[in-house]
Parts: sequence; structure tokens; C-alpha cells
Amino acid sequence: MSKWKWIAASRRGTSHERSNTHRQDAYRCFESRYGRLIAAVSDGAGSASHSRYGAAITCRLLTNRARAHGKVPNRNLFEEWIDELRDSIASTATRHGLQMRDFAATMLFAMSDARSLFVAHVGDGAIVRQDDPGGQWECVSWPESGEYASTTFFVTDNAGVRLRTSTFDNPPHAIALFSDGIERLVLDFASQSAPSGFFDTMSGAMKDSELPGAQRVLSRQLHSYLGSPKINERTDDDKTMIVAVRR
Repeated sequence: MSKWKWIAASRRGTSHERSNTHRQDAYRCFESRYGRLIAAVSDGAGSASHSRYGAAITCRLLTNRARAHGKVPNRNLFEEWIDELRDSIASTATRHGLQMRDFAATMLFAMSDARSLFVAHVGDGAIVRQDDPGGQWECVSWPESGEYASTTFFVTDNAGVRLRTSTFDNPPHAIALFSDGIERLVLDFASQSAPSGFFDTMSGAMKDSELPGAQRVLSRQLHSYLGSPKINERTDDDKTMIVAVRR
């Protein structure tokens, strides 16, 4: 029996619409055997020519490795997956006469079973969780910026990967992953917290649904919301979000 239901959507930013360029975010979310949630979001660097492919490779490889492994990973195992990811991107770059930096992308990853939650993060964007229905939301992985304004870290960085991981001994009631396009709209940077209002609305939309897995109608509504004037007036970047609730 499915143990999770989720909404997920990604929307091209108005800056890309004006320049007639592709959306550079990617995401993937599904439930593997025995009710394990696997989710990933990746944001391709705007300055990298093939970053949307780097984001797609990142989401696909990491979620495939998680599904094949079958269990919530630890940091050591995830580092092996990151090494494989970098090798895959390097190989792709070489075949096309490019450099790894041309595929620069951030990474957010979460996997949860009935007993624990593992999260991994490179760069900006964020991961938040709620332990109990109606409870407070907590940011378990905060955006990380680079040395200069509007910079961050990527899985392709030459100096190595600034990988942050956390393991929690209890599964969340709800969890959300999102790219940096909306982080300043939904996080309180002054207190480094996740105000509940927005996330309660997103997760609450699934409350009355008995359907397991992907909530397609609600995901389409999220897609419309992420492209609405209300959002686009405040950000011109790509916007991607996954919100999952344990049934």
C-alpha cells in the first residue's frame, strides 16, 4: 500500500521567457518499494551553457541509485553516488567537447522510510519538514551561498563537492524541497526559519485526497501558481517545488 502522496511542479522563470531560453531546473519524485519516498530537485546554473542537462542528470542518477539500493542511504554511500554523478557528467561533457562546469547544477535530495529520513544538499534551495500534522515546519537544510552575491556551489565544482547531509531517526509527516527561485518567498531569512502558512497551504491541499502517489490535479494547480503574476512579480528565476505528505 502506498504510504505517500505528493505534488510537484516546475515553472520557467520570466527571465528565461524574455531571453527565449530553456528552464534550467529539474526534479523527480516517486515512491519505491515498501513505501520509501525518493525526491530530488536540481537547479542548473544560469551562467553554464548546458546546466539544464546537468540538473536532469543529477536528479535521474541519484534517484535511480536510491531506488536500486532500496534503503535509506548513509553519508558514505551517498558520497559514492556523488562520485558516480560527477563521473557521468564529466563523461558527457567530454563526449560533447565541453567542460564539467558547463553542466553546473545544485542538488537537493531526500529519502524517507517508515523509520528515518536522509537529506543531502549542495548549493542553494532548501528542504523543510513537518513532524506532526498541524505542527511547525523546520528548515533541515538551509540555502548555502557562495563568496560573492548571487553565487552558490554546484555538484560540478572543481574544488570538490560541498555536500551537506543529515539523518533523522524519525520520518516526517510532510516534507518539501524547492529551488532557489522561491526560497526568499517562503523562508524567513532574518530568523532562518520556515513560516508555516505557505507550507500548511501546500500540504493541506492534499488532506482530503484518498488517492496515493502523485496528485496530478493539484500538481497542475501548483504549476499554475508558480507561474502566476503574484509569484513572477517577486522573482524572475525558475521555480520548482515538491511537497510530500505521509499517508
